[in-house]
Amino acid sequence: MPELPDVEGFRKVLASCAKGRVIRRVDVRDTGVLRGVSAGRLREALEGRRFTEPERHGKWLLARTGGPTLLLHFGMTGRLLCARPADAVEAHDRVLFTLSGDRQLRYRDQRKLQGLWLADDDFGVARLLDRQGPDALSVQRQDFEAALSSRRGHIKTTLTDQSVLAGLGNLLADEILWRARLDPRVRAGDLTEAERRRLYTQMRRTLRSAVTADCVPPRDTWLTGHRDDPDPVCPRCGTRLRRFRLAGRGTVWCPRCQPDEP
Repeated sequence: MPELPDVEGFRKVLASCAKGRVIRRVDVRDTGVLRGVSAGRLREALEGRRFTEPERHGKWLLARTGGPTLLLHFGMTGRLLCARPADAVEAHDRVLFTLSGDRQLRYRDQRKLQGLWLADDDFGVARLLDRQGPDALSVQRQDFEAALSSRRGHIKTTLTDQSVLAGLGNLLADEILWRARLDPRVRAGDLTEAERRRLYTQMRRTLRSAVTADCVPPRDTWLTGHRDDPDPVCPRCGTRLRRFRLAGRGTVWCPRCQPDEP
C-alpha cells in the first residue's frame, strides 16, 4: 500500500513529468476511479490549464493548476507514471493526462479503492482534507506529543489513524515502533514523555530515509526487510519476530526489543 514516502515519490513524478506543461487532453478510461466528479467535468476543468508545483499531505497528492486542484489518493495499488502518448496503454491505466511536449501522465490502479477528486479552489481542498491530521513529515514535536497523549487506543492504531497523523501506514508504523523499542499494543496515552520524544525522533529519521528511496525500503537492517521472511528474525537482536493482528492490521514486532513492560 502506498504510504507517505511512496506518495512523495509520485509527487516527484508529477513535478518532473508535468510541471509547467499544458494539459492537452484528459482521457478517463474508467470512471470507477472518479470521486464526486464526472469525466466531462474533469475534462472541462483541466484541459488547457498547466500543472504547477504539486504538493503532498500525508497520502494525498495535490496536483495544482493555478485554478482547480486535482487530488489523488492511491489506496492500496495506485501509482502515478510518466509516459509518452505513443506508449502502449496497460489494462489498469485508468486516467491519462496528455501534456504538451509529448508527455503523458497516467494514473494506474488495479483495485480502485481510492481515486481522483476535483476541488474548484482552496476552500474545496481544505474541505476534502478536513479529516486529515498533520502531515507526519512536517508535524512539530509538541503537536505530535499532544496528539498522542490524548488518545486511548493502542499506539500502532493511533499512528495509522489518518485523522491523528497523516501519511503513516502499516509498514511505517511497525518500522517506527521497532526503532523506538515500543510494543505496538501499548496505549498511546500511557507513553511517558521520554517515550513520546523517542518515538517522534525515530519517526522523523525513518521518514527522511524512506523518502529518499520513494518507498518503505526492504533493507536488511530494517524490520521491513524481514517481516515477510518464512521464519523472520529481528535484524537487531536475532530474536524470532512475532505476528498478530491489531485492529485488523497485520502487525510484526520483536518481543525482546519491544517488551510489553519497560
